[in-house]
Amino acid sequence: MKIFIDNVNLTSSSGPNGFAKKISKEFRKTNSVFTSVQELIEDKSIPDIQLSFIAAQQKLAPLVQRLDGIYFNSSQDFNRLNMPIENTYAAADAVVFQSNFNKILTEKYFGIHKNPYVISNGTCLDAILKINPMKNEILDRFENIWTCASSWRPHKRLKDNIDYFLKMSDSNDCLVVAGENPDVRIENSRVFYSGHLTWENMISLMKRSKYFIHLAWLDHCPNVVIDARASGCHIVCSSSGGTKEISGKNSTIVIEEEWDYSPVELYSPPKMDYLKSETGITESEIDIKEVSKKYIDVFVKTKG
Repeated sequence: MKIFIDNVNLTSSSGPNGFAKKISKEFRKTNSVFTSVQELIEDKSIPDIQLSFIAAQQKLAPLVQRLDGIYFNSSQDFNRLNMPIENTYAAADAVVFQSNFNKILTEKYFGIHKNPYVISNGTCLDAILKINPMKNEILDRFENIWTCASSWRPHKRLKDNIDYFLKMSDSNDCLVVAGENPDVRIENSRVFYSGHLTWENMISLMKRSKYFIHLAWLDHCPNVVIDARASGCHIVCSSSGGTKEISGKNSTIVIEEEWDYSPVELYSPPKMDYLKSETGITESEIDIKEVSKKYIDVFVKTKG
């Protein structure tokens, strides 16, 4: 099958592009994959199927839209920002949502699609298996390592991640905060800030860690949580959004009030009660090999 993956940049480390890199590598094992119109021209190929991430740049084949999420921040002109996404949604022959939360949210704003599928993100388990846990003299001083990571913005709740750690951890535990542009910096002898890490180094840190905290508000299907789970971390996440769908069995889910999907000030998340929690019971697929098979099944059904 000739697969055209549209609106991606495989050199970027952002969530959608990072996933595109993983799944395109898997697709290439049994299919021809193109990530630009120029590649199609040079190969003189017409694609059998087009997988557009978020919004299609143009339609060259039966179109499957992969939705990363939509805008609902009341502090933004979310209707204008959603317009190219909604136009692709209307033109798409099928839509893949990352989570049930993502599906319900999108249907509330755009209406119900004729061919909807929910496929959570996956990661490269074979590659993770080959990466060793991080060796670090500072980490050696502590019994248990906690980690959190994001491209930090207010709704990712860095302060809550740190506060949760300080409240729930033992005195001989430490927290490593990874990721660019931390919007909060709490100085504590047990909290360290690593900045941006490559994917391989992030996995190495996760494999050294016992816990991974992701208390983000209304997140959809964070790749970093799937990577952490695949690396053996116990996940601590919020009940809001779709993260709880991928956090795995026996994860810790901090309970929040239900959201009615109305526009909201996303960068002003509500306060959390860390003591209100439940144990995760959902087991989602995280192997990119199995996830890619689900996408191929959708492609086959869509192209006819």
